[in-house]
Order: sequence, then structure tokens, then C-alpha cells
Amino acid sequence: MPMSTTTESALARAGLDPAAVLDLVGRAVAEDLDGGEDVTSVATVPADLPGVAAFVPRAAGTLAGLGVAMAVLDAVVPDVRLTPHAQDGDAAVVGRPVLEAAGPVRWLLTAERTALNLLCHLSGVATLTRAWVDAVDGTGARIRDTRKTTPGLRALEKHAVRCGGGVNHRMSLSDAALVKDNHVVAAGGVAAAFAAVRERFPGLPVEVECDTVAQVREVVAAGADLVLLDNMSLDDLRASVQLCRTSGALTEASGGLSLAVARAVAETGVDFLAVGALTHSAPVLDVGVDLTTDLRTT
Repeated sequence: MPMSTTTESALARAGLDPAAVLDLVGRAVAEDLDGGEDVTSVATVPADLPGVAAFVPRAAGTLAGLGVAMAVLDAVVPDVRLTPHAQDGDAAVVGRPVLEAAGPVRWLLTAERTALNLLCHLSGVATLTRAWVDAVDGTGARIRDTRKTTPGLRALEKHAVRCGGGVNHRMSLSDAALVKDNHVVAAGGVAAAFAAVRERFPGLPVEVECDTVAQVREVVAAGADLVLLDNMSLDDLRASVQLCRTSGALTEASGGLSLAVARAVAETGVDFLAVGALTHSAPVLDVGVDLTTDLRTT
């Protein structure tokens, strides 16, 4: 099925590649049908029965993935008519429809779960991100994701993080360097690891993970752009931030973070909090489908 202009507009606003979304949707629908058909809907629903599927939040949160859900409906439901009532980044209000899809009921039911799986997951990521962003509001610190994403869903999950008010770290291993503890071991020291990356890839930003204030002092002297402060106490975070400010290096706190301590960590002066849980542990946002049919046509 061709993608509707309504869906294309939603994906464009989200900054998502329509071709990549279509590829994902195709694989997701194929997985649901497994080479066959929706036997329950085929058996119980007349082929010509029209209806409207309203996507309705059962819990409050932040929306993400509406355009992706619409792409599923475009791909599955013949002549579907889509009416979005919200866009990504909007608040999800309990009981207020965010999207309506009109078309043959049989096909609406076939598309329902695939569309909900993506919409609920991505909205869950956005909702959790919003909670972290609200927790550090006013401190100047920003909430940032990691590469701890679901394989194949990175672009969508990082979009969901943006919908929740967070910011993205690197998208891949090639667009920035992050020197972690195992790189330091292999290179023979934190400064040596930094120097090796800078020499081989001089145009890329380089972030270096440090566990101690002494390591921070070493990489600041070497010229690191961004310092990852891993599992440090609040006192060590404050001391590291002061060291980094002398060189203009940015700082990112990581490890042992939770919503309960987010504000205290942000108040040390770090520029970012790196939160892998945004994408690897976000609960889904509960969204359901309310179906209405026009039985007069049967």
C-alpha cells in the first residue's frame, strides 16, 4: 500500500526516514502474519463491514510513534482514512483519542496489534524521558540516551527520547568516539587511549570515560572534548566538573543513576545525565483501540 500524505507529514515532522519506517513496518506485519492470514478476523468479520478504530490512551504520558502506527495502518488496511488528533511530543490524555482510522474492520483488526506495539513502546520511551527531564528541570543539565537500544529500533527510540525532551548521544559507533574502560586497558592508559583516537580520527569529537578525579585531570590536560564521569560520588562529580570547566570540556554523569538521585546529580553542574534506561527499560504507555462498526451495511 502507498503511504498516505497524512503519514508522510507525520514522519517528516518526526525527522524519520519513510523508507526505513516502511521496511520496519513490512517486517513487523510479516512477523504477525507469518506467511498466512489473520484467521480470527477472516472467520468472524464480514469482508465488507466498515468501522472506525480509535487509538485511546488508558494512561497519561507523552506520545511518540504516531506516524509509525499510521504507516502500519497504511500498509495493512485498504483505503484507510487516517485522522490524527495529536502529534508526537504531545501529552497523552486518558480517554482522549490520539488517532482514528476508518476502513474495513477485518483489516483494522489485523493491523491493530502491530500498530499498538510500536506506538505503546515508543510512547513509553517518551514518557520515561519526560519524567527524567522534569526531575532535573531548572538545573541546566540535559538528559541523554545511550546506544542501549532495541536492535533495529534505534532511530525510532532516539526519536522518542527527543519527544520526551531528552537529547541524543551518538547514533552509531562511527559518528563519535567514546573511550571506555576496556579501551583504556587495551591502549595502556586513559591519556594514551585519547591520543590514539585523536590521531586516527582527528575530526571526530572524543569522549573519555573516567572513574576517578585523577583520571579526569589527566584527560582534561590531554584535551578531551567530553568527559564521562562513571559511578562517581557527588563530591567527586563536583570536583570533576570544576576541572573540566577550566578547559571547556563538557561533562556527563553515568552509572548508578535513578530518578530518585537525578536532581542531586544534576546540581553538581554536569552537562548531561546518560540514562540507558530510557530505551532499555521503559514501560509501555497503555494505549488501546476502541472499535465502532456500522452494522447497517451488513
